[in-house]
Parts: sequence; C-alpha cells; structure tokens
Amino acid sequence: MAAVFMVGMLVPGVVHADDAVIDEKLGKPIVVYGASLSDSEKESVKLSLGVAQEAEVEEISVSGSDLVKYIKDGNSNAGMYSSAKITRRDAGKGLVISIVTPDNITQVTSDIYATAMLTAGIEDALVEIAAPRKVTGHSALVGIYKAYEVSGETLDTERTDVANDELNLATKFAQEAGVDSAKVSELLTEIKKQIAEKNPATKEEVEKIVTEQMKKLNIELSAADRQLLIDLMDRISKLDIDFNKLSEQLNDMASKIKEKLGDIDPGFWDSVKNFFASIIDSIQSWFK
Repeated sequence: MAAVFMVGMLVPGVVHADDAVIDEKLGKPIVVYGASLSDSEKESVKLSLGVAQEAEVEEISVSGSDLVKYIKDGNSNAGMYSSAKITRRDAGKGLVISIVTPDNITQVTSDIYATAMLTAGIEDALVEIAAPRKVTGHSALVGIYKAYEVSGETLDTERTDVANDELNLATKFAQEAGVDSAKVSELLTEIKKQIAEKNPATKEEVEKIVTEQMKKLNIELSAADRQLLIDLMDRISKLDIDFNKLSEQLNDMASKIKEKLGDIDPGFWDSVKNFFASIIDSIQSWFK
C-alpha cells in the first residue's frame, strides 16, 4: 500500500481544460492538422497532442496549397498527415521539440526539426508533433510555418524554402547515407557555427568549412551528397541569419527538452512494474 501511495504521489495528475490557464501575453496554442487526416485520425492526433487539456486552442489545417506557398517546387497534391501543436514561449527561452508519437514519425528527428525551424526563423516555442500512422514527418514543418503566419508573423519564404531543403538533406543523409541522425544534426550545427565565426565570402570558403567539419566529425559522404551539402550551406551563408544565436539555441536544445519533460530514472518505473507484477502473481497463486 505504501508503494501504491508513493506512485500516486509521483505520477502527475490529469490536467483538465477547466484547470488550464489562458496565456494572455503569448496567446493560445495553435494546433495544425494535416489536411489528409480522416475524422478518426484527427481525433487520434487531438488525443496525442493533449488538445482537450488546453484552456483554449486555435485549430487550423495545412494542405498542399500551403506546401507550395512556403516551398519552391512543392507538390500541391502531397499527402499531409503529420500535425503539430505550437505553444509560444517568452523571448530567449528557445525551442523545445517533442515528438509525441515517435513510432509514427519515421524520418525527421526532434534535432532535425529544430535545425530547420531555426533556419526558417522560428524560435522560442514548445512544438509537439504527432501522426496517427507511420509517416516521414515532413508536412509538420509546413504546418508550423502556417501557424506562425496565422499568429501574425511574416516568415521569409527564401528561408523557409532553404530550411525545407535542409530538413530533406538531413533525412537523406540519415536514411540513405547511413549517418546517425544525431551526427547529422551535429554536423549541420558545427558548419553553421563556423560560418558565423568566419563569415565566408565565397563558395570555396564554404566548401573548406564543410570539408573540415566532416573530417573533424569523421563523417563520410559520397561526392554527390557532399556537393549537395556545400550548395545548401552556401545558400544558408547568404541568408540574413544571426548564426551565433542559432548555434546557442541548438546547444541548449537537449537540456531544455529534459527540463520540460523531466529526467526520471527508468529504473524507478521498472521497479514499479515489477512490484505490481509480483502482486498479480501472488493473487493468481491463491487460485491454483
């Protein structure tokens, strides 16, 4: 009984919408649903994103027509399933990315989302991403762009287009070149740091930075993939981005996710599971 009481004290209680507080400063969260979702899939996404637990939300959908607005050469007929809830945070708090259905977002990781969003000019928000079925996760980024414009901000479409190419290239390296997604994010971050410090004036200087960082991190790419990375970073170097701020936020990303979600020892939950398993075994033994 003492153990049961301890679990009750430690497991967070259910938050009801009536108990939630409306943020009058930063505004209500925006939930963006992929337009390809069926009614039942949309309800599943609502549950995953905890929509009912919010005091108020603004709900919108993202479709292929939005895709072509933010991404050059986008396919207006693309399926849009991955969805997101965006909750604004005070300036300087940075980005926290949480994939709440990790089994269903098969390619894009939280770090890859973060690097792309910061390139696009999105910062200081808690972003939760969900899908009701297995998808790559690409359409959620377009939904996030739309959410920001709905909230009154104007995003530079050149930056959103480059950010999408960055996300695609990062997932390509992770899926096809066999580079761990965390290493891909590290590589992108380190190259951007060097661009911030050295302010390369030519593509040759960008190429030198890319080569140095690949060697430093012991990452090997094909000649074609390496050229794609150089071309992307050359485009990024020409954007109006505060790279120092970008790098600081990326460095803080992991610690802020732990701060938000908590860092509970998995061994504790194993002991709780074993405790209840032993009770069940004991009860079953009474009837043998």
